[in-house]
Amino acid sequence: MNTARQPDSPQAQAQAQASAPAPRGAAFLLAQIGAHAAGRFAERVAVLGLTPADVGLLRMVAGQPGRSQRALAEDLGVVPSRVVALIDVLEDKRLVERRRSAEDRRNYELHLTPEGRQALGAVSRAAAAHEDDLLAALDPDARARLVELLERVAAQQELTPGVHPGYRALAKPAAAKRKD
Repeated sequence: MNTARQPDSPQAQAQAQASAPAPRGAAFLLAQIGAHAAGRFAERVAVLGLTPADVGLLRMVAGQPGRSQRALAEDLGVVPSRVVALIDVLEDKRLVERRRSAEDRRNYELHLTPEGRQALGAVSRAAAAHEDDLLAALDPDARARLVELLERVAAQQELTPGVHPGYRALAKPAAAKRKD
């Protein structure tokens, strides 16, 4: 008698998956909606020639013109050399410019260019359309309540306001990534 287990047929696997309970709960929904929203936002800003990381940096530079690269690195939680590379991309696109600090010539201050301000305006319009599409199922009061609740959760989790945690993933040097 052969007691070796035969692999399940594709039909049996599909049936087992269909009978498994669907994931549920707030954490799953936040992850599901977050991944969906991030993907859709990336598609919207790609039309503008930007990545979500570019957008976040533009917003941070616009929010505090003259901020140093080092200060930006601290706020993002990444090594300063990583910020240099990220800003290089925006500088190549003529969206950000570096200016020598008058107070400390070793530092560069970051400023949006006129093209950077235009790009940020286009991003703001795309972001508003994105949020309207994403939250179309909610009335204005429900949207405000959702934002309030999510802000409370983010504060309790000690997340840095306005800083996407994805920058920390960008901080890993390519040399540290190994192929197994």
